Amino acid sequence: MKTTYFIIVLLAVALVVLAVKVATISTVEKAAEEADSAAFELSHAGTIESILTRSSVRDYTDRDVTPQQVDTLLRAAMAAPTARNCQPWKFIVVRDRALLDSIAANCKTITMAAKAPLAIVVCGDLSKALEGESQAFWIQDCSAATENLLLAAHAMGLGAVWCGIYPKRDRIDFLSSLLEIPEGIVPLNVIPVGYPAVEPNIKDKFDFHAIHYNKYGRSK
Repeated sequence: MKTTYFIIVLLAVALVVLAVKVATISTVEKAAEEADSAAFELSHAGTIESILTRSSVRDYTDRDVTPQQVDTLLRAAMAAPTARNCQPWKFIVVRDRALLDSIAANCKTITMAAKAPLAIVVCGDLSKALEGESQAFWIQDCSAATENLLLAAHAMGLGAVWCGIYPKRDRIDFLSSLLEIPEGIVPLNVIPVGYPAVEPNIKDKFDFHAIHYNKYGRSK
């Protein structure tokens, strides 16, 4: 009788210990999952914040942009997707003050280049573009690279602005002559880059009316 009672007590104690262990493990695992989830949301929140708070910056301080920062910008640009992974781009980093001033003086939409410590010219390499009517995909590919560059600049505390060149023939010809760009390489845009002289003005561009579901004109 005493033996049976003792065994029952031991089993009860063992069950209690097991329950405590299971509860502890469950709590630890839950805490770990919550920590992972929080870390995931935090890392992605930074990405989303960079996208939502990026704005065009046209006025810069005289603080220089380092070669390491330029390298990061270009790596970000070349991480962009391209049609069939053809990567039809070339980048010209312009630091020469005389060249920047000439761009500013001759292109009325790029006058801010006179204040920027550098500019990056994003070009399409037609020798690497697709053939036929698909050739024009180089524009989308280089535009994706440009957006990556702009977002990377903002995330690094820099300011930049997209100044269009293509398809304006006069702008293409001027820039090609100034920077000695060979035939088959088409300048798409010029991106002046520098540290913002003033706090950028963030614009909320979200528009419900621009959204359609399944078919155009359907709100839901």
